[in-house]
Amino acid sequence: MALSTHLASRLRYALATLCQGAPGQHRRLSTPQGPRHSLDLKGIFPPLATPFSPTQEVDYAQLEGNLRRYSSIPFRGLVVLGSNGEYPYLSPRERLDVVSCVRRALSKDRLLLAGSGCESTQATIELTVSMAEAGADAALVVTPCYYRGSMTSAALVQYYTEVANASPIPVVLYSVPANTGLDLPLEAVLTLAQHPNIVGIKDSGGNITQIGLMVHKTQQEDFQVLAGSAGFLLASYALGASGGVCALANVLGDPLCQLDSLCRKGHWQEARDLQHRLIEPNTAVTRQFGIPGLKKAMEWFGYYGGPCRAPLAPLSSHQVEELRSTFVTNGWL
Repeated sequence: MALSTHLASRLRYALATLCQGAPGQHRRLSTPQGPRHSLDLKGIFPPLATPFSPTQEVDYAQLEGNLRRYSSIPFRGLVVLGSNGEYPYLSPRERLDVVSCVRRALSKDRLLLAGSGCESTQATIELTVSMAEAGADAALVVTPCYYRGSMTSAALVQYYTEVANASPIPVVLYSVPANTGLDLPLEAVLTLAQHPNIVGIKDSGGNITQIGLMVHKTQQEDFQVLAGSAGFLLASYALGASGGVCALANVLGDPLCQLDSLCRKGHWQEARDLQHRLIEPNTAVTRQFGIPGLKKAMEWFGYYGGPCRAPLAPLSSHQVEELRSTFVTNGWL
């Protein structure tokens, strides 16, 4: 189903081109007009938290409940099985079931990106194909990192090239050095951006200079840069990023979509004021308290957070107070 959907979208684009003459232009923020993208990643994507029951089983009913709440927020799409989805703790069967559950609940006009990165090339290809069959529109592929000393630019280019060659859906690179200890090198990204089935990158490293260079040096490619955190979302947009995959969107989805809108309209002062109020809450649910903090904050805003899967431990009462204070002092609670 996902494969035929992807092919249909490319056919529609080809037909539109024939009817209209030269391909249309797609405006990027603060950059010259670039090529039309085969898969438009422009906007905000929450990397969904995976809800667990008190016995630490995946709670699909609570997942569906969260999805109903998110359906009223103007997200471009959803990311499943990213770092915030506790991807390493899910079995292969659970991973596919989560993707299928989200796909059934997600409206057709919203994209579904699914994490499919494994340590070996073969395992990543197999899981990516399965994700496509389960309904994913694109695969989010994290850098393999267990043997990080051997993960040179050449090795990573070879890995992603083989995955993209075999994938029935577009591939989005995923660099998250805080978790992997490995930053996808700029030269590797620029090489991979030329691959016709690699359509973008989620960069969670927060190196704004590198994000700017990625945008600048891939303007002639069918390639989009996504900010991997709400803390540097405005700065990324100012440099021409297409969108953001932000953990905080699980909690403050509407404000993040508002920030996206303000930037696109060029209302930079309002955008800056909003960005300032998002920095500390974002830090609290990512680097400071991690997924347990994210899930606790979700509960305060009407979502199901629930427990994490062991060995992730719940917050202490002191940590909960500190987390809540961060949201209060920035005017969110």
